[in-house]
Amino acid sequence: MTQVDEQTSTAVPAAPAPGRIPLLGHVLQLWKQPIAFLESLREHGDIVRLDIGTWPVHVATSPEHVNAVLVQHAQRFGRGRVFERLRPMFGNGLVTTDGEFHRKQRRMMQPAFHRDHIAEYTEAMCRNAEEMAASWTDGQEISVLNETRRYAMAAVADMIFSGDLSKPAVEEVHRSLPIVLEGMLLRAVMPKALDRLPVPANRRFDTAAARLRQIIDEVIERYEPEKTDGRDALSLMLTTADPETGATMSPEQVRDEVISIMFAGTETPATTLAWIFHELGRHPEAEERVQAEVDRVVGRRPVRPEDLRELTYTRHVFQEALRLHSPLLFTRRALEPLVLGGVQIPEGAEVGYSPYALHRDPALFGDPTVFDPDRWDRDGGEAPRAHRYIPFGAGAHKCIGDSFAVAEILAFVASVASRWRLTPVPGVEVRELPAGIPQPSALPMIPVARG
Repeated sequence: MTQVDEQTSTAVPAAPAPGRIPLLGHVLQLWKQPIAFLESLREHGDIVRLDIGTWPVHVATSPEHVNAVLVQHAQRFGRGRVFERLRPMFGNGLVTTDGEFHRKQRRMMQPAFHRDHIAEYTEAMCRNAEEMAASWTDGQEISVLNETRRYAMAAVADMIFSGDLSKPAVEEVHRSLPIVLEGMLLRAVMPKALDRLPVPANRRFDTAAARLRQIIDEVIERYEPEKTDGRDALSLMLTTADPETGATMSPEQVRDEVISIMFAGTETPATTLAWIFHELGRHPEAEERVQAEVDRVVGRRPVRPEDLRELTYTRHVFQEALRLHSPLLFTRRALEPLVLGGVQIPEGAEVGYSPYALHRDPALFGDPTVFDPDRWDRDGGEAPRAHRYIPFGAGAHKCIGDSFAVAEILAFVASVASRWRLTPVPGVEVRELPAGIPQPSALPMIPVARG
């Protein structure tokens, strides 16, 4: 049972993870093997302290404690350092804000994610997926991650913009996104003082963030919602009034929200799609079942939005790939002294959690490193504990675009599966590279036309 209480007299301080070095703390472990280190923390308790330099983070390793922080007692926690350190990229968008401002922004953003608009966006996704799948050549090697990023950017651009104004922004995101992904995790966990070091990683990150913000500002300045049908997300953000105050968003706030949507709608879906095709390439029997389901539901016509509801096994493949390759680390900040699971959490302390480590915990998932889509269809086979799967977060900060992302992913998997088998390139070792969500080191595959 998770205990969250103000009384700290009977609680104990969090035990530090092994291997702490004076002044550096656990920086070397995070630098050399961040994924393995975050996974190892569960072996040392439900609440484990790691030190990043002189910055302590209390990492919750059980789903009950994570849920207490994100849902049950969310009002007692604010945005943590990981999110604050990403402000140069996201400004005051939903990704980084908290409290009443976040609630107001979420109200004003909600119309863009209404189910009626999601249905319209999904039609465009299906067209984009069909066009990309049709553009490949039988037997010609492709970079799967490049292709899935290209598709995700097209899907998000169609959601946000009308007309040709999106082209400069989309081109800039294609250029900047890999740079931001490379530097995001390091920027989030390293001491702020290191931001000023004139090293290439800092220069690349800052330049990419500044370029992207500038190009979105230029697009918004030239955008004229009255000349669109008013149903694209940018038009809705520029014109939607807060139902409680009647105020609309400033252009700067719209810019921050656009960047948040473009990043979230590209990074996680594109990377998850890449891992889906990697796992299907390693498990031909699963690929055959996806193809059989798509053949039954879709046939040889293009995928339609209504098809996605019937792709049950394909959805399980998506859930399983995302379980295996989840975001690495998020943090929240305690707004008052409290006790979490018998451990003292001082006011201002950071509480971290790793969806990646949680989703690979053998106490929560049988054979956790095995790709097993059928685990999502078993009735009580694993007696699953509540709150063990949180790929889109939970509570007030749960991803506002989760329905969009699911449709985006299923549309592309179905469109590809109806035409192709993607076979791994022999001799290529695919490794996870640390990032906000782990990236494939390289993922070349060969499309082979089906029958």
